[in-house]
Amino acid sequence: MAFLELHYHSDALGIGVTVNVILPEKAKTLIGMNAEGGDNYKTLYLFHGLSDDQSIWMRRTSIERYAADYGIAVVMPSVNRSWYTDTVYKAKYFTFVTEELPRVCRSYFRGMSDKREDTLVAGLSMGGYGAVKCALRCPEKYGYCASLSGAMDIALRAERLMEEGVFGAEFLDESSQRRKECDLFMLAKENKEKCLPFPKLYQWCGTEDRLLDENRRYHALLEQLEIPHKYEESEGNHSWKWWDLHIQDALRYFFET
Repeated sequence: MAFLELHYHSDALGIGVTVNVILPEKAKTLIGMNAEGGDNYKTLYLFHGLSDDQSIWMRRTSIERYAADYGIAVVMPSVNRSWYTDTVYKAKYFTFVTEELPRVCRSYFRGMSDKREDTLVAGLSMGGYGAVKCALRCPEKYGYCASLSGAMDIALRAERLMEEGVFGAEFLDESSQRRKECDLFMLAKENKEKCLPFPKLYQWCGTEDRLLDENRRYHALLEQLEIPHKYEESEGNHSWKWWDLHIQDALRYFFET
């Protein structure tokens, strides 16, 4: 596997950004790792949580080894504390991760497939929320989605996020377009009503995690709507020991079932 740190100017954000990228490579003398790279490969867009950045998955997990087992690329952007949202202060983070970033990466790394069935999105905590939002808002783009300890109920955080400039007051109105675009519960219902495709979805949360209740409620909604998905809860709190373990479960679910 090749590891790259990509720096470029983002028009969506109006600033320079840093993105970490893992790419499959064909290396005959590589020891201790699968070295079968392809000319076309699937890509996992892997999202961080509220307190972290694009480096965190590489620093806290063995994601490079896990990606090597399946011959996939991994793209890890930084979105600060944006909640993967086009914010009221004109920083278009949702546009950045769903439109600009895939286009830029595919232009630089020609092996990345642009097919829905070859595009995955996953994340933890804030990133779990972001992954599901991307998959539901852009169902034509993502074939797979995983949320680990996801912050699934954005309405619980509305007041704080308004203070931070992520949302405006219109978010409090359940009939507003802004609320409909960002509330995962509303998005699931709307997509079901419109018969839009759902990704192959994996959701995990630990039984000692403070976000367990909202994960259970989201799982219950998906069951009520008869949306196929795999939900798991097991021992674990809101920490990297468990995310390192369960990103492996997510990849196995995507590729081996």
